[in-house]
Amino acid sequence: MFANAKSLGIDRLSLAELILLVEEIWDGIAAGHEALEVPQSHKGELDRRLAARDVDPPSGADWSEVRKQLEK
Repeated sequence: MFANAKSLGIDRLSLAELILLVEEIWDGIAAGHEALEVPQSHKGELDRRLAARDVDPPSGADWSEVRKQLEK
């Protein structure tokens, strides 16, 4: 049987209680992150992007520059 918010009583929690629950869930996910396998296609894409950056380093923008542009 699939558990949902109503069957678990989550729909009756206050906002503060919901936030604490989400934090607890996230901490549990973060603790088990080693069990997640990164697909080879993602690793290959990351390698491709890193190699492109090494060939043409100025192709990207520094975060401070991006932020300045966004704030304009």
